[in-house]
Amino acid sequence: MKKMIIASTSTVFGSGYLDYLLPTLELHFKGVKTLTFIPYARPGGISYDEYTSIVKKAFSIINIDVKGIHEFKNSKEAVLNAEAIFTGGGNTFELVNQLYKNDVLAILKQVLEKGTPYLGTSAGSNICGVDMKNTNDMPIVYPPSFITLGCIPFNINAHYLDPVAGSTHMGETRETRIKEFHVFNETAVLGLREGSWLSVENEKITLQGKHTARLFQQNKKPLELESGVVVTL
Repeated sequence: MKKMIIASTSTVFGSGYLDYLLPTLELHFKGVKTLTFIPYARPGGISYDEYTSIVKKAFSIINIDVKGIHEFKNSKEAVLNAEAIFTGGGNTFELVNQLYKNDVLAILKQVLEKGTPYLGTSAGSNICGVDMKNTNDMPIVYPPSFITLGCIPFNINAHYLDPVAGSTHMGETRETRIKEFHVFNETAVLGLREGSWLSVENEKITLQGKHTARLFQQNKKPLELESGVVVTL
């Protein structure tokens, strides 16, 4: 029985870390006393300890203690025995690289499929899909594989941005990049805008938050999904 929140971002403009999600997380993690945090994505290159301290501060508001996976002697046992798990944002390439290096990807999938409550933001959301090919991050390291958890049957493009009318930017839009992806790949992609998240209850995936999301499927026109709808392919 999967119980997951897959969020585009940890922080929306004008608020603190996880502030916009805390009311939802308080219900999602009800009864949880200690959360195991996976800081492998290292946003801005900060240390695991620095990253974990940011998360500890946020979760203290809802009376949940946090311990980083790197603080355990055995990372596999840390995942297996976790009451709940949070994987934070940063660089998806480095996150996936470390999940493989520490041999915890398969175990993480196993416990999530069995119902350990999970939160992912940004890179931590990217890994919930079939693979990590729709990340926006620079390939700063080369992971052994792009295959990730596959807890949902499509990929996430976190921080999805719409084209800005009148912009002089000459680079590709997110939509263009996803169309390029679909020349070679069949996997559907959900463009998840800032402040939006997916609630996963077993196989039911529901879009939440204030914004719509954009669903891309190979050889089909993109669909705009309203908040509150169940995402189906």
